[in-house]
Formats: sequence, C-alpha cells, structure tokens
Amino acid sequence: MRSRGLGKGLSSLIPGGVAYGQSTSLPEAPIEKVVPNPKQPRRAFRDDLLHELAQSIRTQGIIQPLVVRPVGDHFELIAGERRWRAARIAGLTRVPIVVREADDAEVLKLALVENVQREDLNPIDRARAYRSLIEDFGTTQEALADALGRSRTSITNTLRLLRLPPEIQEQVASGAISEGHGRALLAVTSDPERQRLWRRIVDEGLSVRETEDRVRKLTEGGGGTPGAGADGRREAAVADPFITDLEDQLRTSLGTEVRIRPGKDGAGMVTVRYYDNDDLERILELLLGKPSATQEAGPGV
Repeated sequence: MRSRGLGKGLSSLIPGGVAYGQSTSLPEAPIEKVVPNPKQPRRAFRDDLLHELAQSIRTQGIIQPLVVRPVGDHFELIAGERRWRAARIAGLTRVPIVVREADDAEVLKLALVENVQREDLNPIDRARAYRSLIEDFGTTQEALADALGRSRTSITNTLRLLRLPPEIQEQVASGAISEGHGRALLAVTSDPERQRLWRRIVDEGLSVRETEDRVRKLTEGGGGTPGAGADGRREAAVADPFITDLEDQLRTSLGTEVRIRPGKDGAGMVTVRYYDNDDLERILELLLGKPSATQEAGPGV
C-alpha cells in the first residue's frame, strides 16, 4: 500500500489559518496571563511526555509560539496548550505568543485542527476531533482525509470507535487496549458478550489477532467460551506453517481476519472478514488501490 504522506496539509481546512515559524520577532506574555481554552478537544496529556517537552524547552526554549486570543485582561489559548503546560513545568515566566482575533467557533476549529495532526493523540480524542470537524463545521470525510494524507476509510474506521460503550472508549483512550482491539469489539453486537470479551482482553492480555479469533467464533455461532473449543485447538495443531504465514501477512496488510482454506485438488478459498459496510469499503480500497465504486457512489457520512 502506498504511503500518502501529509496530503494538502491541515491549513486547507482553514483558509488563512495560523502558520508557525514565519515571524522572526514575536511578542511575549507573562505565563500567568495565559489560560487554557475551556473547550479544548484534547483531554489527555501524558505526564512523561510533558516532562520531556519541558526539558527540551529548558534548553532550547519554545520554538513554536502559542496562538492566543485576547479575553478581558488575559489571553486564552487557541493552540499550544501542551507547550503551555510544559513551559509551566520548566519554570518559564514569559512565553512567545501570536495574538489572533477569533470567535468561539473559530477557536474550536483551530484547536481541533492542531490536535488531529498530532501523532500522540489517543484514538478516541482523535475520533472526537474528526466528528466535531465534520458535524460542527461541515468538513467532509474526503476533505479531512486529503488534508491528513490518510484514506477516507481510515477516517471512517477511527470515527467508528465512538460507537463503543463509554467504558471501552476509556480503555482505548488510556491505552489499556488498542485501537485494533476496539475495532474488533465493534463486531460483537451483544453487550454482555462484548463486555466479557473486553475483560478477557485486559485480564489475559489477548492480542488483536486472538481477539479477532474470538469475535469470529462468537459471530459465527461457535458456541461455548470463545477460542476454547476443541475444534480450534485441533485446527491450530494441523495448520500448515506456510498457510499460517500467508494468513498473517494478509491479516496485517488488510487489518482484518483472513482465512486460507486449501482444497484437495489445488484449488481453495480465501475468506476476508468485514464487520460492516464501512469496513468493506476500507478493504476494497486497499485491494483495488482506489476508492470502490460503492464508496464513490454513496453519500459521505
């Protein structure tokens, strides 16, 4: 699969948006006069990464200024809360700022755009930012995907995580389970079964592949405890290592469960599992190297 790079850039979502690094001399403000945005979409700030950034600020200073707007006798952050928090840890008394006049809607949009480009943003906060850009500001999934250099189905799959129950969303957000675990759990329609499988992921340290195996057995009506049946053990015991390796490669490439069943006469069957129409579109895009006809014809979400 080809790498899409950075696309057109997030500035394409906000014409006339803030561009960093263009000023050689920037005003500064007392750090106590800068306050966070109460509608900041980013909810989690890892202490270890903040302390790493604080150490960098101690030695190199703040390379990218904070973007703020005047509110009364202080400045409210539009972008740069992570740098602001790290600057406080580093003991700075003044911080470089870019002052911008912006209404509440524009402040939220700028904050969202800054956050979605960060690689360390957890999947749930990223999904919430995508949703807000789409629902609150009319950004299409296509435009968002183009700006981020990602496929539309990647955006769709991230948004799907918001269909998980709140307690499982929290687990994905904290890193207790991965985004891949969360996507696998979406295929379980029974809330009690989903809760039980989620507990097994946490308690037993199930991998994404193991989770997908258990989901498959549940959704195919395998009966009993997922993954614990005698048939599953017998199948694993006689599996051809070459076939297993091919399945692993396809599973990694397609991001879903893949089964290869060789036949006696040299023919066989390859089964690729998809969990809903959005997931099917994502897999078709990967296989065809372009948006599927279904995706091109269908309406955006």
